[in-house]
Amino acid sequence: MPRHPLKLLSAAIASVILLSACSAMQTQEFTEEENRQRIVRDQAQMYADQEPVTAPITFYEAAARALKYNLDYRLKLMENALASDLRDVSSHEMLPRLVASAGYAGRNNDSGGTSIGIQDREESLRASTSEERYRELYGLGLSWSLLDFGVAYYRTQQKSDQIHMAEERRRKVAQNVLQDVRNAYWRAVGAQRLMPQVDRLLVRTHQALLSAREAESKGLLPRQEVLAYQRALLDSIYLLTVRRQDLEFAQAELSALMSLPPGSKLILADQAEQPLPELNQDINRLEQISLENRPEIMEEWYRKRVNENDLKIAKAQLWPNVSLDFGYKYDSNKYLYNSHWTETGLQVSLNLLRLLQLPSLNRATESQEKTDDMRRVALSMAILTQVRVGTLRYQLARQEVEFADQSLRVDQSLLDYAQAARTTSYGSELELIRAEGRYLLSRYQREAAYSDAQAAWGRLYNSVGLDILPEQIEKHDIQTLSREIQRTMGDQERTNLLVGKQGTPNVVQR
Repeated sequence: MPRHPLKLLSAAIASVILLSACSAMQTQEFTEEENRQRIVRDQAQMYADQEPVTAPITFYEAAARALKYNLDYRLKLMENALASDLRDVSSHEMLPRLVASAGYAGRNNDSGGTSIGIQDREESLRASTSEERYRELYGLGLSWSLLDFGVAYYRTQQKSDQIHMAEERRRKVAQNVLQDVRNAYWRAVGAQRLMPQVDRLLVRTHQALLSAREAESKGLLPRQEVLAYQRALLDSIYLLTVRRQDLEFAQAELSALMSLPPGSKLILADQAEQPLPELNQDINRLEQISLENRPEIMEEWYRKRVNENDLKIAKAQLWPNVSLDFGYKYDSNKYLYNSHWTETGLQVSLNLLRLLQLPSLNRATESQEKTDDMRRVALSMAILTQVRVGTLRYQLARQEVEFADQSLRVDQSLLDYAQAARTTSYGSELELIRAEGRYLLSRYQREAAYSDAQAAWGRLYNSVGLDILPEQIEKHDIQTLSREIQRTMGDQERTNLLVGKQGTPNVVQR
């Protein structure tokens, strides 16, 4: 008996769909042109919509640029927005389901049949049908499940806590960005001050080395004396070259933190040096502030609630589920006595085997709570250690700056003496170059000591967990951001770091 044409058509369609699905599983590699276009788009996005640099950059402007254009910080902002959107999506799952349906049904022959008696097994009706071959179906149904509502409720709470966690991560990234900027900015300022002098001294040292080699070839001086002279010049060139590399790295690091396009000229505002603040706050008070403000601790606290809601969801699935249904139906079948009607239903269900999980869930709840508390306590202990180490490191850094100032004054005096005693001899020129080299190295060490002290102050600020920006900002241009950063940091430092034991603010002009 030949197969029906509809069956043959269905088989052909199914074969085509299957072959298409198999071929779609084999993806193609990206071409070189697509890879180049991707690189161009990514590079354009890296430096898109940046305000041009029109004036020397201050520390707070550098911080504002880093926070506005730093890709890591922008990524955390996007994660925060994503968490908020997911919370909104989850909250809609608590609503009842309202499903509208419309369809068309048909068949190639009539449905129906005959019936037989249950006791005598005799046919009681002739073959009949009560359904049209082709008909239209419509429906509108409303359903609500207590279990789905409970799960969605806890999921929404989790998403809300995840928004708070994303906000704490954003705060932490902002604090780390500011710390990196503080560390790189003052080193870059020192580089801007010293690079021209280092370059000039390197040129003079190379010229003196060439003159020494010429004197050696002509036999103007004893060979041992000339070689010692060259050795001293080479040592000076090596030290200056190493320091010059450090200075260049500082400028490159600051440019990367601010996400400046490659080739941008970096000019920093060489303002009067800011005095280092004197820390007058009690260490116990600093530890208390850190436990109240550190983003990591707050994130762990919110994570504990997320884990608790996971277990609450698991427990909610153990209890009876109540389902309510209400719907309107329409069928165009003309043989029906009522072509449209409403349906209502109430159902209570319980998976009895799932109740066996309750003891395990209770033990998991207790273990999870202890684990979360221990993780937070261990993190708190590490933070307290950071505060103590940061306080000590800053105090030592201030002492190092004082020592570098003394060394710089001595090397300045030696340079003045060498310049006053300068003659036309090789030895006098060598002593002058040595004195200038020592003086520049002392200046470098002093700039490095000051930048290290600023970095130590920034690490202490970071270890306490103080904020960088206020909660609300009217505008987000660079000038407004820099002013808000300066104001917020000044208020935070005066309130939390520069207050003595009696509570009197120690205002430091910065």
